Amino acid sequence: MFGRLRTYFCIGLCVTLLSMECPANAETQAEKLGFPADKKVLILHADDIGMCYEANEAAKVSLPGKHYLSCSAMAPCPWFNEFADWCKQNPQYDVGLHVTLNSEWKYYRWGSVSDPSDVPGLIDKSGYLHNSTVVTALRAKPDQVEKEIRAQFEKAIAAGFKPSHIDSHMGTVFARPDFIEAYLKVAKDYKVPAFVPAPSEKLVARLRKEGTPITPQHVELMEKHEGPKVDDFYVIGGSAKDYDEKKSQTLALIESLQPGLTQIIFHPSIETETTRQITGTARTRGWEAKLWGDPDVIKYFADNGIIQTDWRELQKRYDEHVAKTKPASP
Repeated sequence: MFGRLRTYFCIGLCVTLLSMECPANAETQAEKLGFPADKKVLILHADDIGMCYEANEAAKVSLPGKHYLSCSAMAPCPWFNEFADWCKQNPQYDVGLHVTLNSEWKYYRWGSVSDPSDVPGLIDKSGYLHNSTVVTALRAKPDQVEKEIRAQFEKAIAAGFKPSHIDSHMGTVFARPDFIEAYLKVAKDYKVPAFVPAPSEKLVARLRKEGTPITPQHVELMEKHEGPKVDDFYVIGGSAKDYDEKKSQTLALIESLQPGLTQIIFHPSIETETTRQITGTARTRGWEAKLWGDPDVIKYFADNGIIQTDWRELQKRYDEHVAKTKPASP
């Protein structure tokens, strides 16, 4: 996915928020939303759409093909406008805002959507977003983070579509509690769900083993958040030597999951010479572009009764759940 530092923040800080442990037999988030208790419910979530033309093309094939049902796009990136126009013409798909506060590649860079003078802590000396989550966490202020998230959301709306949810590129919004507050505030104001994992004994143990710092501030913020949450999540990485091994690793991961709601995060893109020049993960992204439409993967899902969902359905189910559990007015 990214280098060791970026992976740490995407997988780790994305849930530095979690320490309240639930009993092993607690109702899963999937059950709370009305899914069968014994089923694995997956959000196959394509990140980094809009980053380049090749990422857009991958999504335009897989979303109509129902290979996966959910993705999110990066508003500051060069090819966001092209994908936003496609979303305007195809409003039936679950496309969120991949909140982007970093520009991580060496030569392929982007700046803020906001006026740089309004968000100086997000901008490096070359005028781009910082390439490191750590630097952003050290230099940016929460009001600047909020301003930039809002600017990205407004850019999407101005382009003709309202994002169905928000999540975080490189996990940067989870680097500090006050960044999380800004992220969740914007989600609430625009009335969209935010990617948030729910605490569980298993997830907390895994994250602690990986060295994830967990603070009471993170926990408090996430516990107060109202909206659909996932039981677990994984970012599928790039350690495979070829496509067949990538497929085997992915199916083994899904086989290992417990019943409940899990988000699987990946970064599909058609592999070209351009993507090879942008990122060292071009080959892996190419595999991820075809993985979910692979007949073997489709058959595995069918044979094992795996349910796919998206953030629109989760929000609808959540609203229905709240309505059912809300005390009747006197």
